[in-house]
Order: sequence, then C-alpha cells, then structure tokens
Amino acid sequence: MPPDPTELQIAAVAPVILGWHFFGYDERHETDATGGVAARGAAVILGVGGCTLRAFLVCALLAAATASAQDLEPRAYSYVPPGMDFLVVGYGYAKGSVSTDPALPIEDAKLAQSTSVLAWARSFGLWGRVAKVDVIVPCSSLSGSARVAGEEIERHISGLGDPRLRLTWIFHGAPVPSSAERRPGDLVVGASVQVTGPAGQYDDSRVVNLGSNRWAVKPELGMSKAWGPVSLELASAVTFFQDNRDFLGQTREQDPLYAFQAHLVYSFRRALWVALDGTYYLGGRTRVGDIRNDDLQRNTRAGVTFAMPLSARQSLKLNASTGVSTRFGGDWDAAGLAWQVRWAGP
Repeated sequence: MPPDPTELQIAAVAPVILGWHFFGYDERHETDATGGVAARGAAVILGVGGCTLRAFLVCALLAAATASAQDLEPRAYSYVPPGMDFLVVGYGYAKGSVSTDPALPIEDAKLAQSTSVLAWARSFGLWGRVAKVDVIVPCSSLSGSARVAGEEIERHISGLGDPRLRLTWIFHGAPVPSSAERRPGDLVVGASVQVTGPAGQYDDSRVVNLGSNRWAVKPELGMSKAWGPVSLELASAVTFFQDNRDFLGQTREQDPLYAFQAHLVYSFRRALWVALDGTYYLGGRTRVGDIRNDDLQRNTRAGVTFAMPLSARQSLKLNASTGVSTRFGGDWDAAGLAWQVRWAGP
C-alpha cells in the first residue's frame, strides 16, 4: 500500500524543530491529515560591560536558535485532496549541549526547551494541482546553564516564538480533481515557500530570546516516490535571513543556511506508518558588527517518526531525533507528540 498522504507538514520553532505534520491521504481511503575572524563558535559582542561572560553564554545559546531551519519533516510532499482543513496541537521537548568557543571560560553549556504548537492548514486547488497553506504559532519555555569562570550561570525565559506561514504546491503528480490521471505510487514533486515573521518574544538587551527579531524566507523543493508500502522522500531547501539591526546595539548578519532531507517511510495500513529521517545542514555563518564569527554549521541529524490513527478524523504522531555529527550548534536530543483533527471545508 502506498503511504497514506493526508499529511500537511508543520514544523515547530527554534531551537527545537520537531516537524509537526498533517498526516496523509490515500486516494483509495479517506483518512486523517496531517573584518576579523572570531574564535570558533564565539559570537563577538561589544559594549555589554560586566555582562560579557553572560553574553558569551547566551550567544552560545543563540547559535541553537539558528537551527530553526533544521527540520526533520517526513510526508511534506505527500498527496492531500483539496478542500480539507487540519488543526494540530503539539508538544515537544529538547535538551542538549551547544558548541562554544573552547578558549572561553565556559564549560558544560546546556539547553532545555519545551515547545507547544498550535497549527492550522488547508488544502486547495491551484492551477489544476493541489496546494496547501499552513500557519504555525509556537509558545516555548527555554532554560540554559553553564559554568562561566567557575560560576554557575542560568537563564530562563518563556513566551511566544516567531510564527510561520507556508505555501506548498505539488506541481507534478497531484491533479485536481483526483482521478484515474493519478495512480498510487506516482512520482510526486512539489515546492514550498515558508516565511517566518519577527513576532516572537524579543528583548534587545538580551541575546537569548525566543524570537529572532528578523524575517526569514525558506524556499524548498521536494519529491516523493512510492513502491508498494515503501516510499522515499527527498527535499532540499535554503533559508535566507534578514539582518537583525538591534542585536545588543549592533547588527547581526547571517549567511544562508542550506538543508537536505531524506526520509524512508513504511506504511502498514492507512494512516499507520513509520519513517526514518535524516537531514544535513550547511552554512549559516554569522557576522556581528565588523567581526565574522567562525560558526559555520555543518551538522547531521537523524530521527524516527511514527503516526497512528485514533479515529476516522483524528491521528497521533510521535517523533524523536538526535544529533549525529555537529560542527557548531544543533547538538541536542528532541522528542515530540502531536494530535491532529481534520474536516472537510466549505
């Protein structure tokens, strides 16, 4: 059986990206949706007086926030019939260390974040093919700690994260209306554009924030191909970041961050599937003022996702991921749970 594609894909926000999705539809069944160079890893901050050591710690935590583009997101380009609405409520937890400059007096840097997500999506026809739009609003609680010059430093914060809006268009393999023109196992190819807005919590006197105080745009190209119950999904994306001109009185710039995903999905029956997930990130180097930081990301993560039906219109999804190799940032363990309900729109 081909994978059950009623899955719109929704991703939670930084630094924990848990890949909330809408969970799959099979055309044979109606189911649920779903100037100088700084030392490695050191973001240079000037003019913060006696808070310098704390700023270095928080800057290390900020590096994890750049991982907001680091999604592990299976079923992003599976077929969804038009005219369906989806509501998702999710929770995720992540904990782990963040890379810091080994020359600094900072040891045992750690992060812990809890994120609740409310998301809505709708599928519709666009130029004779299926499209979908989704909106994600996250709320997080983040704690960070480290030993700085022998002193234990802690930081705790909670509030709204930056909301996301995404448009996905499956331009090959998803005709509207679904008919004999589309067959199970056909190659599906699509593209998406995600926009992240600077509406989350942000304190310009702090480096650690749940919001990023900048816009980000992420175009992506993806495909899905099924062979019986097994499907392979591939996607590549790049995230472009606006400059943050209020970063402790300076301007923080960031290079584009490239991402490559692969997912191997096995469908047991409709809406019941498991996926092995892998992703690789490259880029995202930053500059603060005239100082270019040695914080290039070259990271690999792996995860597993499991989805199951609860009823004809409801489903549940669990996922977990971990860092495999990390040059800078992104080295955490994460787990998440999402509940989804779908209904046919007017």
